[in-house]
Amino acid sequence: MAEIINMPRLSDTMEEGTVAKWLKKVGDKVEEGDILAEIETDKATMEFESFYSGTLLHIGVAEGETTKVDELLAVIGDEGEDVNAIINGAQATETVEEKTETPQETTADKAAPAAEMPEGVEVVTMPRLSDTMEEGTVASWLKKIGDEVTEGDILAEIETDKATMEFESFYAGTLLYIGVQEGESAPVDSILAVIGPKGTDVDAVLNASKSGGSAQTETPKSEPKKDTAVAKPEPVVESKPAATVTTSTTAGGRILASPLAKKMASEKGIDLANVQGTGENGRIVKKDIESYKPVETSAPASTEVSGVQPFVPSGQESVEEVKNSQMRKTIAKRLAESKFNAPHYYLTIEVDMDNAMASRKQINNLPDTKVSFNDMVVKACAMALKKHPQVNTSWKGDTTQYNHHVHVGVAVAVDEGLVVPVLKFTDQLGLTQIGSQVKDLAGKARNKKLTPAEMEGSTFTVSNLGMFGIQEFTSIINQPNSAILSVGAIVQKPVVKDGQIVVGNTMKVTLACDHRTVDGATGAQFLQTLKAYMENPVTMLA
Repeated sequence: MAEIINMPRLSDTMEEGTVAKWLKKVGDKVEEGDILAEIETDKATMEFESFYSGTLLHIGVAEGETTKVDELLAVIGDEGEDVNAIINGAQATETVEEKTETPQETTADKAAPAAEMPEGVEVVTMPRLSDTMEEGTVASWLKKIGDEVTEGDILAEIETDKATMEFESFYAGTLLYIGVQEGESAPVDSILAVIGPKGTDVDAVLNASKSGGSAQTETPKSEPKKDTAVAKPEPVVESKPAATVTTSTTAGGRILASPLAKKMASEKGIDLANVQGTGENGRIVKKDIESYKPVETSAPASTEVSGVQPFVPSGQESVEEVKNSQMRKTIAKRLAESKFNAPHYYLTIEVDMDNAMASRKQINNLPDTKVSFNDMVVKACAMALKKHPQVNTSWKGDTTQYNHHVHVGVAVAVDEGLVVPVLKFTDQLGLTQIGSQVKDLAGKARNKKLTPAEMEGSTFTVSNLGMFGIQEFTSIINQPNSAILSVGAIVQKPVVKDGQIVVGNTMKVTLACDHRTVDGATGAQFLQTLKAYMENPVTMLA
């Protein structure tokens, strides 16, 4: 069954997008999660991944061309499937799953015309504030119902899968309605707020928005009758799992579920027949699998042996479930994909840090200068990447992308997890510039003020746990990078120099490599170059 891919809205202000590059061509097989294209928005060039599996049957926007948000971008379906009707504008046919409700909408429109939106009223929807954002959580509202809003005012702080960002209003008027309360989450494009003239009938606005958006409330009216007819002969009250089968199953017995939901259910060992679908027509979607909990069955009553008193412990079991943030869920998803898709291997070396310590002390004695050991590692990595371009690559399936620029990501721990701000063109920066930028980006990360542009485009990553006393560890590669360097603590230990045992300062670093792009010898050579730079810091100042 063919699926229409429309130009996505990859930023809150995006109205149109330009295809910078197609990473798939017509006829190629596409898996769910594959990167289809690089799309240039009004803020950045972002990778756009497919939510469907199949064959790329049609490309609607050529490289370098621009089209509006929600216009036809591509079509994915079964190999050999005729999609001419779709391409020619017949998207409302039953061959496309996303448009099955259109005939019912037409009928409904004829029977009851859609309510008109009052003049001067604007419906504000949950914006897509990052390229991977599927839903957002309102961290706080900075305006309350009845407040006057001017264009440019900050309405709310919204937590995405990457950061908490301020969301400003593009409209002026009175805040009439709040659709998502503080702490609550909602999918992208759902109603966030309503702004308009004071005294506007909000119910009329919401009704107009619903009738103009979709006819989902009317769609189930025909099909549930079939399910009800099947259920009528059973006088027994159904349990929750039985009801969910009726909700998400068609008359033919097929369970309606998105490809991603099926994949997640398979990985978690969940029977889709026991899941309540909340999508269109009871379709099971991603969030249904994430929130699914098996129905608990009561344990059989215990029997007491005559004359024997049961032991009653004095302690009390206690658990607490804390809702995962968007950032935490995305970290879990991305790192799991990296760990299980990229064949990792690890190389560890020990670096003599005596010269680095002496050089850092001299550098920091200069006025207004502050350089950390991590800054020196970042600089050494950037210079080593220029000498070993195979490490500065990305696996693209049929091709390997060689990045001629060096953008080093620096992992920063925050309360909810880990973010990776990126130093652009790191090889062209001096040690003091690296130190200044890392400090600035790390501060933004901890205050949740990083922008998507400041977290995109890394070609290599450095993760440093040395400040926590960790001497050696391994990291998971930050895709689409081919490698990540794990930096341990500097420790004093006996070492042999010139045939004598002396006290030395050493640091262990471990390089995790994607074996699809970086062979063992290549990784080893990269570490040799890195070691040479770190043990002779003056070479990094040339």
